[in-house]
Amino acid sequence: MFAKRNPIFILILFVSLMLMLALTACGGSGNAASGKDGALDGPDEVVSVYKANCVSCHGTGLQGRVGPATNLQKVGERMSASDITQQIEQGEGSMPAFKDRLTTEEITGLSNWLAAKK
Repeated sequence: MFAKRNPIFILILFVSLMLMLALTACGGSGNAASGKDGALDGPDEVVSVYKANCVSCHGTGLQGRVGPATNLQKVGERMSASDITQQIEQGEGSMPAFKDRLTTEEITGLSNWLAAKK
């Protein structure tokens, strides 16, 4: 009965519901957010290392989150696996070195996987 007398209440309720729906759609199951667009397809152990160490700067879809230089979607077109290995091990610019954080096998797996992104 209160809603019938107060059109502002109905408007607020409607806007609130629309916002909840929009936030739900943005949240969990979109392709870019989950990596289901193919960007994170690869060996489970490599993708797991990426998610644990790289996703905060390079994004869930390799799109880059800290400027255009962090986009890895086609990194294999501009860098070889050897170049990528060196970048991961030594870091450069705002990227920290990972040679003391990751094993040689983890770095090699990431390098080869990223070099194939063309």
